[in-house]
Amino acid sequence: MADSARFLLGLDAGNTVIKAVVFDLEGRQVSACAIDAQSARPEPGHVERDLEDLWRNASVAIRRCISDAGIDPAQIVAAGCAGHGNGLYLLDQDDRPLIGIQSIDTRAAELAEELAAEHGDDLHAASLQEPWPAQTPVLLSWMRRHRPQTMERAGTLLLCKDYITFKLTGRKVSDVSDMSGCGLLRMREGRYDDGLMSLYGLQGMEHLLPSLIEPIEIAGTVTAEAAAQTGLAEGMPVVGGYFDVIASALGSGAVAPGATSIIVGTWSVNQFVSSGPVVDRELQMVSAFGSGRYMNMSNSATSASHLEWYVRELVERGGHHDDPFGFCHRRLAEVVPRLDDPYFHPFLYGSSKGAEYRAGFYGLAGWHGEGHLLRALFEGVVLEHRRHVEVLRAAGAVFDQATLSGGGARSGPWAQMFADCLGVRINVPEAEECGALGAAIGAGVGVGVFAGYEEAAASMTRLRQVFEPNTDLRDHYDRRNEVYRELVTALQPFWARQHRYKTEPDEKKEAV
Repeated sequence: MADSARFLLGLDAGNTVIKAVVFDLEGRQVSACAIDAQSARPEPGHVERDLEDLWRNASVAIRRCISDAGIDPAQIVAAGCAGHGNGLYLLDQDDRPLIGIQSIDTRAAELAEELAAEHGDDLHAASLQEPWPAQTPVLLSWMRRHRPQTMERAGTLLLCKDYITFKLTGRKVSDVSDMSGCGLLRMREGRYDDGLMSLYGLQGMEHLLPSLIEPIEIAGTVTAEAAAQTGLAEGMPVVGGYFDVIASALGSGAVAPGATSIIVGTWSVNQFVSSGPVVDRELQMVSAFGSGRYMNMSNSATSASHLEWYVRELVERGGHHDDPFGFCHRRLAEVVPRLDDPYFHPFLYGSSKGAEYRAGFYGLAGWHGEGHLLRALFEGVVLEHRRHVEVLRAAGAVFDQATLSGGGARSGPWAQMFADCLGVRINVPEAEECGALGAAIGAGVGVGVFAGYEEAAASMTRLRQVFEPNTDLRDHYDRRNEVYRELVTALQPFWARQHRYKTEPDEKKEAV
């Protein structure tokens, strides 16, 4: 590899996996390393991670990635990091990890409902969001109410990717895409606001907020200590980075107003780019990521993580499958879709409609096999994406094609199901690690390798495959979708009862 070659490093920190990827300036993956980690679940609804473990994994992933690329670290001209949005990552007053709460946590469900009832209108008017359980300010407010001793030690609020940037550069910063995506900015002005903090019950805690920068702004440079730990060159620029759903859209080529991006990952992410923020109460959030660039979203934790759960709990059990996802696709291919197939609700982690929602298979009969269960799961995820896509269309999105990224986009049958059910062409990008590529694109723009997002996307993104909708299946999915939604409505009283039962033992204990 020529010594004159230049490269960009993209990092992608999800709820479980941290990925480091080296790209050339044409967006081709040179090397990659992904390291998985376990979440802690200390109480029902609580999902946390060890921040020191996160940095160890990031350091190892970066070092291995550079080694596998076989390049001089000095050839990497810049790095950017993307990370899951929301959740809560706190440092103490000595800059040591205090707590890391992930974005699939539901501990603050009741508080989110309380804040929505009391201040929902004002919060939406300011931030274009309404409170939801894993939203960063809602979790911070929960911590203030239920963990006051921990909060007395709090020094700085960060988001997932910001902690990695901090460990790389020593700078405690966050970018506008992440902070607007978690409802901590006045959207139209793109700034923090004391009045907004007060609406969340966070008055007096403004000092916890980190310095605010643009995603392509240089956050700092790699310190000597970080260089020794990661193998990166000391002094290499690191940009502010992105809310990972923004990075995934950039890495799939969806950068211009009108572009639509669907991400099949831990979260069902459905979004479109606009030149101004779209004001609609049905949208879950709006995130700003550049001048005249806003991502308008309808999301929930109802996507590909359900297949991962199925594989972990039912397929890999006992280690009896060398290719568990291939096994699932083989079983799926055995099934010819019928209207009376089983249904699946992808609500292992609740729904944007309510934290009390639960997952389940329905309509099973003795002639159904594992292929039917898997088809129901794949279809249930698609139908929940469809619900979100209909929210986007009602908010003004007009499109006949969408890019599909995330782990689920690697499944050809799943991508075809999206095309058939949504009735649009589905474009699957060449890059498998779109989040890391989007972060690298931002790094390239930030240090002047590219003049802007359009030039960077044209140079670094390409399509791998296109899936055209099968119009013969449109009526099938329309009818399945109707029953799916009727079943959601019918089960809501049951889910509400189950939710009450979840907390009943604690209430009895307190009564004693």
